[in-house]
Amino acid sequence: MIDSFAHSVYYAPRGKDRILFLGNNISQMHLHANDRLIGLIGDAGAGKSLLIKGMFPGLTLTNDDEGINARPLPVLDDYEENHFQSHTYHVDIRFETAFTQPWQLAEAIEKAVMKGRRVIIEHFNLIEPHLSIEPEVLVGIGEEVLVTRPGVFGPTAEEVSKIVFKSIKFRRMAHTAEDLTALVIENRGYMRPPLHSDVKSGFVLQFDQQPDFSIKDIEAEVKEMIAENHKVNYLDDEHIKIGDYKYVCTGPRIHMNRTGDVEGFQLISDFKVDPRTGFFLMAGLVGNERSQFQLSRI
Repeated sequence: MIDSFAHSVYYAPRGKDRILFLGNNISQMHLHANDRLIGLIGDAGAGKSLLIKGMFPGLTLTNDDEGINARPLPVLDDYEENHFQSHTYHVDIRFETAFTQPWQLAEAIEKAVMKGRRVIIEHFNLIEPHLSIEPEVLVGIGEEVLVTRPGVFGPTAEEVSKIVFKSIKFRRMAHTAEDLTALVIENRGYMRPPLHSDVKSGFVLQFDQQPDFSIKDIEAEVKEMIAENHKVNYLDDEHIKIGDYKYVCTGPRIHMNRTGDVEGFQLISDFKVDPRTGFFLMAGLVGNERSQFQLSRI
């Protein structure tokens, strides 16, 4: 049967559990048992490692945000020994090219694939020019997660790269604005609202009953914090620092460097009710380019 699948697009979630959940869904919906070469493309902190952990539970990554987990590089070591011991290998090309020439990594990857092994490659765009084989699955992570099965006519890693590297700033802006908005709401004495990311170039906060604060007042206070241009720093896996304030965050690596980097912030002027759950939803948007279609959907 001819596979007519072109690509799928998902909102890129912010937060460890949701990225893991999406990774698991992608593996169930898009991976075949005989897929050998899987490439991931995305900027640092976009969530590639977490997505891989969701797609391949139990796989030991050679390195991730926590540090180095396996040295020497297993696929390269096994290639030199001419004996591939593992079923699945992980390679972070950006990290590994600090120690090994790209053509050497490409040779080891191709040999592993020829031997029936699976190789998961982060920063696939950096190794594609050195490979003579195409990936069965290519995943790009920016503002959205793009999943595709490349064919003879593409898409290429370069094409996917252009999409995700251009869009990642909207995800970072949305997350920064999301945390600022939640912080302002909490400082007014409300409980921390659950956070969602199901609006393009924006975010949604969910409440079980309609809050009695003014959305315009919240928007004005957030805009004040944006104008004050506070530094936004990663502290640990559960916290960021906004200026001098330590704040709980489920995706601490996905932010702008300063609040002033958030462009075009606005809150939709009224609450929307989700008819399925009865929750009251407040949506925020970022970015200076916004279509009327996007506004009409909120």
